[in-house]
Amino acid sequence: MRNLGLLFLFFIQLGCNDQVVEKLNGVSFVASRDKVSQEHVDAVRNVNAKCAAVMPFGFIRDKDSPEIIFDTSRQWFGETRTGARQYIDILHENGLKVMLKPQIWISRGEFTGNLIMNSEEKWKALEISYTNFIMEYATLAQETQADAFCIGTELEQFVDHRPQYWTGLIKQIRSVYEGKLTYAANWDEYGRTPFWDDLDFIGIDAYFPLSDEKTPTVEQLRRGWQPHKEKIRSLALTKKKPIIFTEYGYRSNNYTAKKPWLVDHSKDDVNLEAQANATKAIFEEFWKEEWFAGGFVWKWFIDHEKAGGINDNRFTPQNKPAQEVIKSFYKLY
Repeated sequence: MRNLGLLFLFFIQLGCNDQVVEKLNGVSFVASRDKVSQEHVDAVRNVNAKCAAVMPFGFIRDKDSPEIIFDTSRQWFGETRTGARQYIDILHENGLKVMLKPQIWISRGEFTGNLIMNSEEKWKALEISYTNFIMEYATLAQETQADAFCIGTELEQFVDHRPQYWTGLIKQIRSVYEGKLTYAANWDEYGRTPFWDDLDFIGIDAYFPLSDEKTPTVEQLRRGWQPHKEKIRSLALTKKKPIIFTEYGYRSNNYTAKKPWLVDHSKDDVNLEAQANATKAIFEEFWKEEWFAGGFVWKWFIDHEKAGGINDNRFTPQNKPAQEVIKSFYKLY
């Protein structure tokens, strides 16, 4: 098993004065139609990232369906088991850590937190299907020596209604995978997630509302963080577990910090300054904290030269001022 000692040493006893060794400064490496090449990895290294989240996908036809379809010939290469292995291997060859983070996509972009079954029969079918899905990738995580494994992403209703299932699933995952485990709880979910004691990191997708301003300043955004930060810190110290932002990031549009979780396909209202300010504020608030382990920016496309740009209002920081903010802070930590 890959030696994780240095990476996780300073999180063992929170609250002490252990010196920070290294943050998990990462990118959310978007699954593509294509294989990853060296130039794609070079772009990640050029922003001083030390790790990447690799994200194969399973698909559900609607939020009432218990069947997860995964690892099929109809999926993009990066969404499959074979693709995830190729991504992990080339990232490791370049000295980057990897968190394997299999995710669910519900048709028409339905929020995964609303995945809920209307009968015991369907719940049991979903549990069987999810176990098959997640154990396939837990096995891959062990085979590829992935440095961490995320057991689920934003599945609030599933977790809330079936807590015993998740406790058993974690035990099953640990029976095949020897590395570190987390779960990616949504920003408004993490305080109720019942199984943090069984994992190694408290994972949060950090889309917290911070400001109603069109172009909030860094100072306004840092003030907006304070009530959220105190709750996060309190949980970390209570559970004696490090916090990791399994996803963090902002769109390059107006009001980016008002409802950072919103996704639409409009192409107007590009606001590069707002994205850069919000990115700087999250670094200034969290990266210096001993109880904070780092995070994975959402999101990073493998073909860097064609991604993002100054006319793009989506989440990726690529080829925008926010990219330089990330590069400078990732160099510091």
